[in-house]
Amino acid sequence: MKRRICSSPNMYIIKNFAIFLASLTILQFWGTSSAGPRTSIAGQNCSNTTAVSETNLAANIPLAMSNLSSQVYQNGFGETVMGEGPNAFYVLAQCMEDLSPIDCKLCFSEIRTRLTSCFPKTGGRLFLDGCFGRYDNYSFFGEALDSKNESVCLSSKKSDEPEKFSKVMRMAVGNVSLEAQKKQKFAVGSSSDSNLTVYALALCWESLDDANCSSCLDAAVSSIVSCSPAIEGRSLNAGCYMRYSTSLFWNLNQTGSSSSGHSSTLWIILVCCIGGILLVIGVVVWKKSREIFKRSDQYMGDRYGPGLSAAISQSNLNFMYGDLKRATRNFDLSNKLGQGSNGTVYKGVLSDGREVAVKRLFLNTTEWADQFFNEVNLINRVRHKNLVKLLGCSIDGPESCLVFEYCYNKSLDSFIFDSNRNLDWKSRFDIIQGVAEGLSYLHEESDIRIIHRDIKASNILLDDKLKPKIADFGLARSFGEDQTHLSTGVAGTVGYMAPEYIIHGQLTEKADVYSFGILVLEIVTGKRCTGVGIQAGQYFLLKIWNNYKSNMVESIIDDRIYEASLKDAMLHAVHVGLLCTQATPNNRPTMARVVEMLRSNRDEEDPIPTDPPFLEVLSTEGVAEVSHLLSTGSVPSLSESLSVR
Repeated sequence: MKRRICSSPNMYIIKNFAIFLASLTILQFWGTSSAGPRTSIAGQNCSNTTAVSETNLAANIPLAMSNLSSQVYQNGFGETVMGEGPNAFYVLAQCMEDLSPIDCKLCFSEIRTRLTSCFPKTGGRLFLDGCFGRYDNYSFFGEALDSKNESVCLSSKKSDEPEKFSKVMRMAVGNVSLEAQKKQKFAVGSSSDSNLTVYALALCWESLDDANCSSCLDAAVSSIVSCSPAIEGRSLNAGCYMRYSTSLFWNLNQTGSSSSGHSSTLWIILVCCIGGILLVIGVVVWKKSREIFKRSDQYMGDRYGPGLSAAISQSNLNFMYGDLKRATRNFDLSNKLGQGSNGTVYKGVLSDGREVAVKRLFLNTTEWADQFFNEVNLINRVRHKNLVKLLGCSIDGPESCLVFEYCYNKSLDSFIFDSNRNLDWKSRFDIIQGVAEGLSYLHEESDIRIIHRDIKASNILLDDKLKPKIADFGLARSFGEDQTHLSTGVAGTVGYMAPEYIIHGQLTEKADVYSFGILVLEIVTGKRCTGVGIQAGQYFLLKIWNNYKSNMVESIIDDRIYEASLKDAMLHAVHVGLLCTQATPNNRPTMARVVEMLRSNRDEEDPIPTDPPFLEVLSTEGVAEVSHLLSTGSVPSLSESLSVR
């Protein structure tokens, strides 16, 4: 008979409710004191000129960013230059001084990801509320002001007392400007008048000398006061940043604030009083939370079994759950990257500065324990430059987590389906070839035969050099050399799934080949294969097939990349894609053969795709059957994977 924790159910409820209220009080208090990495975009623009040589500029970017990362991680500021002449890459980044080292890394990671979206333009700048980044093809490090300076006002929300607000706001921004000029080029503070308080922050880049910092902040004050009576405003200048708001927006535990009147004294008294009360409550909550977490740990041990726990704990794959919580700021929604097949993915920064993707798994029941460990083993046993690397896992907390390498450019679909972003033909073809090589490795070259089952654009991640990485092995299956196929429940993404797999549930490597073919055609056309129902995929293939037969390649290729001189190469890629999507699995090439075809020019001996490449299997009855399965939910369409949009 199990021992009761509390003497009565009612007492148990009362005690836990008290703990909940105390915890909530603490969270509310610290919530006002810790503003996190503040990765909201305050302003962004790209220059109007395009690089003389996109190839040379592209080669300089990752080297410069790598050097900049080490500087920012160490000092919160960095500047570097790579290359020379019109293709030189000058880049600068800086965090607000109130950010913790972890928050600075998280904020800079967003700068690194978003800033390079201006490529192939020669310059770009990005203001986040917690950090700043800029690149150009000339040395701009000493610039304080230029034609792109601007003020951004929250005009949708205005003070009900405009005259009073204007006076208090002017005092707040004026004070922080003077304070920043006198001290370390950074200051925060507030000004108050009865029930109105305005908070302000001012910062100059470390690259500016004192004179330029002063002129930049003076200009920022002149610009930002025009925002009144808007309750929030920002001044975004070449050499400095200023912000005011009626809400406290900086990290109190990282700064000392300057303020007019008696505001700072009130803060000190308030913090001391609350701190004393919360210290007592905190001790109680800490003791209770240890008991709760201990019981949670024991539950995880029961769930996975002592053998599994010991095996993972003693391996080089083990991560502590507490470390992953800190790396992701307690799985904060601002760090969410996407939704996977069986979990949610968050961006994290480990204590050593490494950026990772943490997949927080939904499935934590006993019957999933073996599958979890098998998946970890499966992914850990495959190593290829075009597969996302598994760094480890954690089962020592209340839920299981997988830890993967983080890819800066996120997923392929965020490029090819976004009219504001683009990849040239060479980059697209390199991605096609890289994915083909990764799949060929899984099918034929690794120690175990693996079928991915969910190849699609959102599961192809791109690193800082735009090299493709196949991600999300949540649906992957392995099988022996003597097996011709697996009979399994249908799972995947409609539009990418092979006809024979949808209809009969027979899984072979050719299902991945079909999905790859669809992906190739999406990359070439810039169009999605998916839509409402299976018919959307049919129409996608039919349109391409008809234009291919008519030799109307101009009607197939994405307008953003089509060039007459590249027509043959693009047509060859379409030919390979259609071969991979033929209805009969035996007519599709192996991925090893696909790699050979992509590495060589079109061979006259290459087979011709059948006409049409899908209706042989998807008869009217078959389409009706699939439509019924879709309507009843028997064929799941999986949501986003490790990659993000």
